Parts: sequence; C-alpha cells; structure tokens
Amino acid sequence: MTQTKGGISSLELARRLGVTQNTAWKISHKFMQVMHEREGKRPLKGRIEMDDAYLGGKRKGKRGRGASGKTPFVAAVETTDDGKPHRMKLPPVPSFTVAAIATAVQSMLSGNCMVVTDGLPCFVGVSRQGFVHAPLRTSGDKVLQNSTFKWVNTVLGNVKNALVSTYRAISAKHIPRYLSSFAYRFNRRFHLPDLFTRLAYVAIRTPPMPYRLLKLAEDGA
Repeated sequence: MTQTKGGISSLELARRLGVTQNTAWKISHKFMQVMHEREGKRPLKGRIEMDDAYLGGKRKGKRGRGASGKTPFVAAVETTDDGKPHRMKLPPVPSFTVAAIATAVQSMLSGNCMVVTDGLPCFVGVSRQGFVHAPLRTSGDKVLQNSTFKWVNTVLGNVKNALVSTYRAISAKHIPRYLSSFAYRFNRRFHLPDLFTRLAYVAIRTPPMPYRLLKLAEDGA
C-alpha cells in the first residue's frame, strides 16, 4: 500500500492478507485516513504551480468543467530552486470559485509563496489570502504545452492514471483520502525504506476512526 504509486485495491489487499474484501477496505481506508490527516498539517511554501482538475463521475458523456458527478480538486506542486518538484497537495474543493480557492490556499500554503496559475478567475482567491499570484493568461492546449506548468501537469496525469487503473470505482465522498494517499507517497518518495515505519508511527498517534465515521463523507468532498 505504501510502496506502489497508485495504492492497492481492496480486492487485491484482501487476497494478499487472506481476509474479506470488506475487512481489507476498512484497513486500507484507516491507513489512508492517517495519510490524509498527516498531509493536512504540512503546508507548501516557495514557488507553487497550481491548476484545477476533476476526478470521478460518469465515464461517458460530457467531460471537463460541468461534467456530471465530477469532484473538483486543486493540484498544487511546490518546486525547488532548480525547478524540480518537491512536494504537492491535492485538496478537493466545493467548486472553482474565488471563495473556495481562498479557503483552500489558506490551509495548504505558508510563508511567502509565489503561486503560478492559468487565468481561471477563481484563482484570484490566492491573492486575497495575501500570497503572491502570477496568473498566466493562456488556456486549452497552450497550458498543457507551457513549461511553466510542467510539473503540475505531470502530477495531474500521474494521479489520474494511477487511481483509475488501480481502483474499479471511487466514491466521491472518499476522494479526499485517495488523493491524500497519493500525495503522501509522492512527498516521501526519497525515503522509501522508512515509509511504512513512519506511517505506522503516525498511525498509533492518530485518533481512532470507527467504521461508522470512516464511511461518512469528508468535509469539502
């Protein structure tokens, strides 16, 4: 579960542990909840590439903004001084409005951040929280081709491919955990030998999550 980029499905985990799929699901989501809570306490800093994205929804029909059943989320990638990806966050948001983005960045950014985005109006919320905002007025394929957004585009492609290929179906109310678990592994990719040990250490210091609460929707999902 900690050693794969996209996680592991409850069915595969059940096979490996020799337990029922329901038991495997509970084990998996308890660990993902630990990752989710841990990631919420580690804000990004410095130069940030940020973009809007959707996950889930119907596999057929309208795509992109306005598609039925899609869960909106923000992808934010902190880069190093030499332009390499360092850490990331993937918080779901209620919608792409100025107020929703302002609330999201308040908890996921710290210090003197400089945030690079496209020209989507909702990203005005970044500057409203006091962070430096550098919008690039471009859209469509030009955003995908622009090197300014290289790492956030790469992250979005990887997270969508990993989650879709690993899990047969993802309930919208649990998407925050799936996204946080991906970010948790990505942010600790340079310390793989200690990943499981550190997760166990954090898990025993995280408040318990009963099954009845585990099934509930996360705030902002």
